Amino acid sequence: MEIGHIEGREYERKGTVWTASAHIVAAVIGSGVLALAWSVAQLGWVAGPLALTAFAIVTCYTSTLLANAYRAPDPVTGSRNRTYMEAVRSYLSPREVYMCAVAQYVNLWGTMVGYTITATISMVAIKRANCFHKFGHEANCEASGTLLMLLFGVIELILSQFPNLEKITWLSVMAAIMSFAYSFIGLGLSIGKWIGNGFTKGDLIGTVGLSPAKKTWSSLQALGNIAFAYTFAEVLIEIQDTLKPSPPENVAMKKATFYGIGATTVFYLSLGCAGYAAFGNNAPGNILTGFGFYEPFWLVDIGNLCVILHLFGAYQVYAQPIFAAVERQVAAKWPDAKFINRVHTLNVPLFNSTLSFTLSKLTFRSIIVLVTTLVAMMVPFFNAVLGLLGAFSFWPLTVYFPISMHIAQEKIGRGMPKWFFLHGLSIFCLMISIAVSIGSVVDIASSLKMSAPFKTIG
Repeated sequence: MEIGHIEGREYERKGTVWTASAHIVAAVIGSGVLALAWSVAQLGWVAGPLALTAFAIVTCYTSTLLANAYRAPDPVTGSRNRTYMEAVRSYLSPREVYMCAVAQYVNLWGTMVGYTITATISMVAIKRANCFHKFGHEANCEASGTLLMLLFGVIELILSQFPNLEKITWLSVMAAIMSFAYSFIGLGLSIGKWIGNGFTKGDLIGTVGLSPAKKTWSSLQALGNIAFAYTFAEVLIEIQDTLKPSPPENVAMKKATFYGIGATTVFYLSLGCAGYAAFGNNAPGNILTGFGFYEPFWLVDIGNLCVILHLFGAYQVYAQPIFAAVERQVAAKWPDAKFINRVHTLNVPLFNSTLSFTLSKLTFRSIIVLVTTLVAMMVPFFNAVLGLLGAFSFWPLTVYFPISMHIAQEKIGRGMPKWFFLHGLSIFCLMISIAVSIGSVVDIASSLKMSAPFKTIG
């Protein structure tokens, strides 16, 4: 049995194709699914499903290239790389390692901002759903999310003080269960409304009646939402590191990627198309909070509660690597400072445990969470922020680095047919990411003109 190591702890590598496939599905399916119906609505019945399929194909292909980078220099017999960054360091230059670090940490922090916005919008939706149920669908049930967003930030600030929270198994299990729950609730409600309508809504070209500029920006934003929904490259190497050595890890991981992305794509097509068929061009930006569904209000509430519970845990999974990186840098710069090294303890009766912390940990983690919450309050726009995150993470992490590592590993020379194909694919995806970024930034700027900051609107 192969033995692996995580931070000094040993574990058995006994993963299989099926466990890896399950990890991939759990990693991919998240809050991005809530925007799929809206995304298909911007693109229409032709381009919408094609975009979902195209992103799946590109993600699956580049993921197979990344799977080969788990070992270096040979994909079967080389030394293991246990993280994405280790793989990049094994194959590429120090400059590209630095670029990878910047892309990873900005994406991690951006996702924290996006999760803060998404969780708050779901909190507001629960409040509004109960109001509509009590006073009727025409009632004025507007609600501000400012206090709720602050509440979410305070809870995350408290959770951030617990050590290695991302390693707690129950947190990951809860997050996975919650993400599947609200995804299937959204799918079920969409299918129910579609059947209830008695006909299929939507147009071949998507939303109509918009100015050419508005149509362009919304379509680009939709592509960003779809890209965000498929993001999982950052954790692929970590998932592969759980696999048994026989069959070779890259072979098993390629099969797992095909099964995992394949299953996810079928689900995404089902949810995106069912939501568009139910709502047509009026599909809400967030399928559970746009109030295409008023009843059964309790099921809508459960769906949004699952979103909130999922994001409470998922936020910390993304935050902990940032905390660790900041604390390593501070400790290296001031190794003898009492502010950094003196450990304080606090009894936590609720969990029957003791919490150990340093003042530096308390200070820096609190600052990061507070800044994240402040930025989320300033730009509380669900689809635009998801589009921007998708654009920023898709090209560098899903396309550029896997392709660059593959070229280095296979020693593909300049001018060879495969070299042209891989670079052409990378450049094409870069152009899409740039266009999506511009579209999302334009939408954020336009939304800020119509809505003051610190007012959650979704």
